[in-house]
Amino acid sequence: MSRKSIELFYDVISPYSWFAFELLTRYKVKWTDVELKLKPFFLGGVMKGAENKAPATVPAKGKYSFLDMKRLSSFYNIPIKMPANPPEVMFVKGSIKAMRFLTAVDMIHPEKTEDVSRELWRRIWGKDEDITEAKSFREAGKLAGLSDNVLDVLIEKSTGQEVKDRLRDYTQEALNLGAFGAPTIMTCVNGKSDLFFGSDRMELMAIALGKTWEGPLPEQAKL
Repeated sequence: MSRKSIELFYDVISPYSWFAFELLTRYKVKWTDVELKLKPFFLGGVMKGAENKAPATVPAKGKYSFLDMKRLSSFYNIPIKMPANPPEVMFVKGSIKAMRFLTAVDMIHPEKTEDVSRELWRRIWGKDEDITEAKSFREAGKLAGLSDNVLDVLIEKSTGQEVKDRLRDYTQEALNLGAFGAPTIMTCVNGKSDLFFGSDRMELMAIALGKTWEGPLPEQAKL
C-alpha cells in the first residue's frame, strides 16, 4: 500500500490559508489513506526569508484580493468578514503571538490543533476580533473544547523558548522547501514530493496523490 501525505504550512493571518485548511480537512473523510499534517508557521518570517511582499502592499493587487476573497468565501462556504482595518490587523498587530499559542497547542495537545486553528481564523477573518491578547486565546481555546487549566498552561508555554524554537523550525522548514507565502502545501507519495502554493491548486494536488477532486464539498463544512 502506498504511503501518502499532505503537509499544510499555514498562518492564521492568511485568509487563503483558511480556504486551503478547510478544503483539506473536509477531504480527510474522502481521502482516508492520505495523512494530513498541519504545520503552523510564521508567515512574516517566510515573507522576510523569501524576500517577498504581501499582495496588499500593491494597491491594485490588494483591491483585487479583497474581491477575490469575497467570491471564494461564497464558493467554498467559508464565512469570511473583512476586518474593518485590514492593514492594522495584518501589518501592525500581526500573528506572531497567535502562532506561538497555536504552536503550544500543537506541541502539547495536537488533537486540538485543527479546532484551535479554526477558532483563531473565525476570530480574525470571521468576526473581526483580536488574536493578539491572552484573553483572545482563552476564548478561542474554550470554543475548541480546552479547559481553563489547560489554557493556563498553553498560554504560559506560548511565551517560552521551546515554542519559539518550534515555530522557527517550521518556518525555516517551509523556506527550505521553497516557500514564499501561505499556504504552502507539500504532497508526498512513496517518498516523491511536490510543492504547491495557494488554495487554488487542489486539482493538481489530487493528481499528484492519485486522487479525485470533487469540488469544495460544502456539505462537509465544520463552520
